[in-house]
Amino acid sequence: MTVSSVSSPDPLEAKKALGWWHTARFRTTAAQLDQVPTIHLPEVAFVGRSNAGKSTCINTLTQQRQLAFASKTPGRTQHINLFDLGPKDAPQAVLADLPGYGYAAVPRQDKLRWQRVMANYLMSRNNLSAIVLLCDSRLGLTELDEALLEMMRPRVEAGLRFLVLLTKADKLNRTEQTRALQITRLNAGGGQVHLFSALKKQGVADVALLLRDWLLEDAPLYAAQETEPPSGATGAAGTE
Repeated sequence: MTVSSVSSPDPLEAKKALGWWHTARFRTTAAQLDQVPTIHLPEVAFVGRSNAGKSTCINTLTQQRQLAFASKTPGRTQHINLFDLGPKDAPQAVLADLPGYGYAAVPRQDKLRWQRVMANYLMSRNNLSAIVLLCDSRLGLTELDEALLEMMRPRVEAGLRFLVLLTKADKLNRTEQTRALQITRLNAGGGQVHLFSALKKQGVADVALLLRDWLLEDAPLYAAQETEPPSGATGAAGTE
């Protein structure tokens, strides 16, 4: 598939989707898994290497300049931040901004600790509906990204939705963009792959519409769980 063959979303639906994302507002932050609240709403987690453009992507989707915090020292933002989406009096979904990984200047013990936290979160978060993995389009999937994909494979095969965003696509020409898409799709383990440029707004409407539809489609499933009796499990996001 070439870049030009990707169909454009319906303008009206895209506008509605972007309006929905603009409702994003801060819910809570957590430094440890046991601080993350249990939420009976579908959740999309944004993950990626430091410097992959995760915070910029979130801020672009929500049309809010400082919703996601971009640290001046990559790799130092080590909290799980949750944001509600939808009407204020009746949230419909949750956005989870997970810490960036792989930055060389971060001490090894901190890297290992947060890799464990993220792995446990992604493997055990009960209301996780989708994962968005952000990669620099010029680098593609790195070894750490591929390790995350492999770890998530059982959940993806069981139905977890998965999207790879190739960020900073404006840095590539059309031929390079097409090649980046083709290579990443071969290695994405069944997940969807989109080009994304915050600067040129490339892919923004497509991603806003896709993720909104995924989350709203899954909302009834998690709402039903809220009425079920507790299973006896402890911890909001599973055990470390």
